[in-house]
Amino acid sequence: MSFETLNQETIYSGHAFNVRQDEVRMPDQRIAHIDVIEHAGAVTLLPVDDERRILFVRQYRHATGRELLELPAGTLNPGEPAETCALREIREETGFAAGKLTKIGEFFLAPGYSTEYMVVFLALKLRHDPLPGDPDEFISVVPLAIEQAYEMASTGQLMDGKSLAALLLARPYLPKEKSG
Repeated sequence: MSFETLNQETIYSGHAFNVRQDEVRMPDQRIAHIDVIEHAGAVTLLPVDDERRILFVRQYRHATGRELLELPAGTLNPGEPAETCALREIREETGFAAGKLTKIGEFFLAPGYSTEYMVVFLALKLRHDPLPGDPDEFISVVPLAIEQAYEMASTGQLMDGKSLAALLLARPYLPKEKSG
């Protein structure tokens, strides 16, 4: 199928994203106007400590009107490699640095209307090494046992899409319980 972009117009430029409207010729030759959120991309981290706990963060999300329990995440700076962003964000949001960082997957967050592309990292061998957080973020760290995190995901207690996707991607990489 052939889709042809005839025109693009930025209708809003903001701090976190831009909004543009595309004029697109569809395969049947009709013209459609499609709104697109342009986003620089982001990372999500799944930090696991030595006690087999996943470090989540609780923070207020204004669009939802509530606090959500999420995995640490952050937006890429212009031209910034995803790994560099991940190493910064884990320190800002959890106060820990990752001794081992492994890319475990990537996905479009909401491809129906956004260009946001998310890269997911498993973070192991954590050590205390905080960086100052963003001034507009009020975050608390919530460690959850691996099994508890998956139970919360399966029962609808975790409502953040990137965190759910990251948990799915991470399952084969997570440290197994030590026996006896």
